[in-house]
Amino acid sequence: MKTMNWMAAALVFAAGPLYAHHGDPLAHATIQLAQAAADMAQGEVRKIDRENRKLTIKHGEIRNLDMPPMTMVFQARDAKLLDGLKVGDKVNFEAEKVDGTYAVTAIEPRR
Repeated sequence: MKTMNWMAAALVFAAGPLYAHHGDPLAHATIQLAQAAADMAQGEVRKIDRENRKLTIKHGEIRNLDMPPMTMVFQARDAKLLDGLKVGDKVNFEAEKVDGTYAVTAIEPRR
């Protein structure tokens, strides 16, 4: 009987992470958010040109663009991305190369 209890405990222990990842929607959403945050670049807003939808960011590495840390100007894909931003804000952001131009596609204040 002790062997069966041990085996049952081992099965529950082994299945726990599998359930948390696949069976628990909250755990799954948390994992997705953590991965999305890890994929975002970090930076500091240096200048905002709302009229031309441009944003100057001093940023760290941008992995998806294979870009080292630097300060550069990005086009804001949507003018609404600039709402609430101010010079000096520390941000997490996503950028893509669109038609030969580097564009910010998502941005949020860093907590």
